[in-house]
Amino acid sequence: MSTDPSFAAAAPAALTTTQGRTIIADAVVAKIAGIATREVDGVYDVGGGTARAVGALRDRIPGARVNHSQGVAVEVGEKQTAIDIGIVAEYGVALHELAAAIRRNVISAVEGMTGLEVTEVDITVYDVILFDETVQATYSGEGADVRRRIQ
Repeated sequence: MSTDPSFAAAAPAALTTTQGRTIIADAVVAKIAGIATREVDGVYDVGGGTARAVGALRDRIPGARVNHSQGVAVEVGEKQTAIDIGIVAEYGVALHELAAAIRRNVISAVEGMTGLEVTEVDITVYDVILFDETVQATYSGEGADVRRRIQ
């Protein structure tokens, strides 16, 4: 989770001043929210089945970049933003506590970096992953390096 004190202390800033407007693109907010979500312990992956499948295909292409906004949808207004996030959680994690931690981290990061007020962060848990050989083959692709997290 982000521990940068500048995020925690930041309040939404004025994006329109006498000197001009600052427009934050939806893709920027989605990327910040995606990165902040992945920082939280207990999040295995971000996105539903289709988003993860497309991401897995993209990861096989040499030189392809990670899509940090995968599994994140946002609405951005002039002063506020609303965020929807889909996740896959690790087995054994208290899902309600995980969702609360994601909300805290996402709100802190988005408000601190953009000056937008986050009105809501809706989280959908699509799956819970227990690391075994079946999951390793399904989510990692053949030959991928995956560490077993449980014995």
